[in-house]
Amino acid sequence: MSVNEVPATNKNRIHWIDNLRTITILLVVLYHIGGVYEAGGIWGWFWIVDDPDTITWVGFVGIIFDVMVMPIMFFVSGYLTPAPLKNKTGWEFIKGKAKRLLLPWLIAVLTLIPIYKFIFLYSRNLPQEHWSTYFHITNSQNWLWFLPVLFAFNMLYILLKKLDIKLPKISFKAAVTGTFIIGFVYSFLIGGIFGFRSWTLTPLIDFENERLLLYFMVFLLGVLAFKQNIFAEIPQKKTLYNVANAVAWIPVTLYIFARVWPFFFPEGFEITPLYRLIWHFSFYLSLLCLLYIMVVSFWLYLDKTGKIWEELNKNSYGVYIIHVIMVGIFGTLLLNVDIPALVKYPLLILSTYLGSNLLVSGYRSLRSRV
Repeated sequence: MSVNEVPATNKNRIHWIDNLRTITILLVVLYHIGGVYEAGGIWGWFWIVDDPDTITWVGFVGIIFDVMVMPIMFFVSGYLTPAPLKNKTGWEFIKGKAKRLLLPWLIAVLTLIPIYKFIFLYSRNLPQEHWSTYFHITNSQNWLWFLPVLFAFNMLYILLKKLDIKLPKISFKAAVTGTFIIGFVYSFLIGGIFGFRSWTLTPLIDFENERLLLYFMVFLLGVLAFKQNIFAEIPQKKTLYNVANAVAWIPVTLYIFARVWPFFFPEGFEITPLYRLIWHFSFYLSLLCLLYIMVVSFWLYLDKTGKIWEELNKNSYGVYIIHVIMVGIFGTLLLNVDIPALVKYPLLILSTYLGSNLLVSGYRSLRSRV
């Protein structure tokens, strides 16, 4: 990888970045669809639809998606952050981010979160509740948490930039190493030692306690990758890439075992600091491999475009915002269909992703005519 100081200027879209974001959002869709059919019962108490027909391996795939999808989204967001600041003032940048992130979030939490709860109750044949309980102030923001957190990261970045804090020059490899070490120590201390596990939920922002710092550092890695023009030149040798592909299954398998091992002991399993150490260390090793493989794979092999790619890329942000409701609608329709879960699962994938894209495309087409 080239590590030049000045990023190449390119007025065209960065096709592989667009494609990476679109496929990552597809993986988010698959992850959330998996919650309908996972066999561990983890999702059932809160997820929009809980089908009694389950598929064991769907939960294992979901664990892998959970490792990498959000870090990839934050990395891509960080990579795309510095360029707009070249031609905008700080206030223009803030207004643009508020319009792109906070306005859709506000509309979504006032409309989609109530629909979520309606489908949640309806799919379980439970009575509907008082209207005041349908808003996110009394519920979590669910999948929409990403938008205000990303906005906060953008505000922190522009604050650091405006303060003109002179940080020592650091290579990208050193930054990746530091992210891994600091993130691992932070997650282990927060979740494994101090016990601040799970989520912090507020009316304005929700975040996962053990991963918040990780997400911000991965966001900053994206910023650094852009500034150092990491992706300017295709490497002649792909030794590291090939090695990562060959060994990634080792930490991923270890992390899956760490996640599912307590379920083999429904009574009497003790969550020890050693167990938490294995959990977090295997998570960060898995993330290091999977994030690298995904980003480099798209950089090397998917820097292309076409009509389908262009349409999917334009729709990806909207698909992220509405896809859970589509999961709820089609998942509810499939609840009483007398077919195996192995058939329902691909049907829900197809209907959710296709339906979401058609709805977003229709909305975009309608807006262009107004």
